[in-house]
Amino acid sequence: MPGCKTLRLVQEQDIPAILEIYRPYVQETNISFEYEVPSLEEFSQRVRSIAADYPYLICEEAGTILAYAYAHRQMERAAYQWNAELSVYVDRAHRRQGLGRALYQALMELLPLQNVRTVYGIVTSPNPGSEGLHQSFGFHQAGLHHNTGYKGGTWLDTIWFEKQIGDYDPSPAPLRSIREVDSAAIEAVLRRCSEAL
Repeated sequence: MPGCKTLRLVQEQDIPAILEIYRPYVQETNISFEYEVPSLEEFSQRVRSIAADYPYLICEEAGTILAYAYAHRQMERAAYQWNAELSVYVDRAHRRQGLGRALYQALMELLPLQNVRTVYGIVTSPNPGSEGLHQSFGFHQAGLHHNTGYKGGTWLDTIWFEKQIGDYDPSPAPLRSIREVDSAAIEAVLRRCSEAL
C-alpha cells in the first residue's frame, strides 16, 4: 500500500541515507560518542561487517528511509557469543512515531533465531526517551558507568540495560549468522513488526 511504513534488511544502496540519519547524532548530540562523522567508505564497511552476521534493519516509507537499527556482538571473546548489543537511530523529522519501538521489537524477535540469549542497550544518561524505550520492553538496568565518556565539554555517564530473550540451557547451540536463518522466518517477523506502524 502506498505510504505505508515497512521494515526490511539493509541493502548496499541504503548506506548513504542511513549515514545522513546518523550524522546529526554525531555532530549535535552526546548520544553517539564519536567526535567526527565517519566517511561513507568507513561507514559502509561498518554496515557490511555487521550485516554479515546480525540483523541490520531499515524502516522506510515510499522509498524514503526514516530510521534504522541493528544488533552487533556485545563483546569479542567466544563465551560472549550469545549476547548482542542493540542500536537504533531515527531521522529527526520522524521521531515519536513508534519507529524505534518497531525496529527494536523486530531485532528482539530475530535474535533468538540466531541463538542469542541476552540483549543489551547502552544509553548516554540522561536520555529519558531511550531509557523509557528500554524500560517499556522490560530491560533492567545492569549498571551505571560514571563519567565514562567526554564530549562537548562534558563528562558523560552511560546506563547499561539488559534483557533475557532466550533460555540459559546448559548446552547452547552456537551463534548462527543472520544469513543462516530461514528467510521466510525473517520476513514473517519484519512483516508482523511493520504492521504495528
